[in-house]
Amino acid sequence: MKLFSNFEIKTIKMKNRIVRSATFEKMADDDGFVTDKLIDLYVNLAKGGVGLIITGNALVHTSGRSAPKMICIHNDFYIEGLKRLTDAVHKEDGKIVIQLTHGGRQCASIFLHGNPPLAPSAVYEPVYKVKPRELKHEEIWEIIDSFGKAARRAKEAGFDGVQIHGAHGYLVNQFLSPYTNRRNDYWGGDEERRFHFLEEVYQSIRDNVGYDYPVMIKLNACDFIDGGLTLDESLRIAKRLENLGIDAIEVSGGIVESKIDERPVRPKIDSPEKEAYFRGFAREFKKNLNIPIMVVGGIRSRTTAEDILQKNDADLISLSRPLIREPDLPKKWMKGKDIVDCIYCNGCMRFIKLEHVKCTQLEKKK
Repeated sequence: MKLFSNFEIKTIKMKNRIVRSATFEKMADDDGFVTDKLIDLYVNLAKGGVGLIITGNALVHTSGRSAPKMICIHNDFYIEGLKRLTDAVHKEDGKIVIQLTHGGRQCASIFLHGNPPLAPSAVYEPVYKVKPRELKHEEIWEIIDSFGKAARRAKEAGFDGVQIHGAHGYLVNQFLSPYTNRRNDYWGGDEERRFHFLEEVYQSIRDNVGYDYPVMIKLNACDFIDGGLTLDESLRIAKRLENLGIDAIEVSGGIVESKIDERPVRPKIDSPEKEAYFRGFAREFKKNLNIPIMVVGGIRSRTTAEDILQKNDADLISLSRPLIREPDLPKKWMKGKDIVDCIYCNGCMRFIKLEHVKCTQLEKKK
């Protein structure tokens, strides 16, 4: 099966095509330091046979905290704990990439010491019920620099690469999207200028880690909101990134305020026709680009995962919720299992109420 064939992303040699997509864990301590519980989570995923792990969103700048107990990477004093994490994963023959994130307008003020969140433009956010403050020019450059320095720390800590979170309505996506970026300066006003923030972030990362180190991105194919990013513009963004030297793109879609059946984590994926809801978008990325493409979103069976690869709609299969339920799913798939145990109830996504992110259905069975 193609699903269990080797694959390489620059220096990352994967034993199969299964990727653990970035999933917030709520397992760092209150100050963002690595805990034994966090290490155990990733060690179990490595033991479970996944080809590549992408960590939950790691904070690059204190102004972008979108959740409690996030992994932090905005200061050198986090490196030691992160090195403990990568060493543990590598000991189990795992590969691990860290996702670099700034929440932008999708941050509650409670996580920002009562301050308003920051964004390209002051566009009200109805889910968090906040109106962000428009970023000043010098603040934008400071955040760009923070992405680069975070990548340098990731490399020093032993991560096999980094992934920029450019999807789901977080800051990078906010600059790319005409819905959230209404500026008329270097950072916005037309498609080319909306790309400048990501372009500068990418260059800052390369300045810190060089061009031999794997740098990936998670990108919205579509924002699924009026006035937001569309597939055509997203494909042009992806082409620009390919020309700059990006090493892989994970195709996703939707933001927090999209309709419930158009968000990144759609509920009740209980039939084959509901599966792999970003597959069509990934297919377009594959047609237009010559770099590895990952597809995420409601992939509930080995049959569908294999079909995606055989029909060349993507190179890699990204999973999130199924691996919360079954961290050893890759080994089960290898032994012939087909349908995942996850029922896509999204109980694991209610992270504010949960002590840490976990399968709530499993809890009910105890």
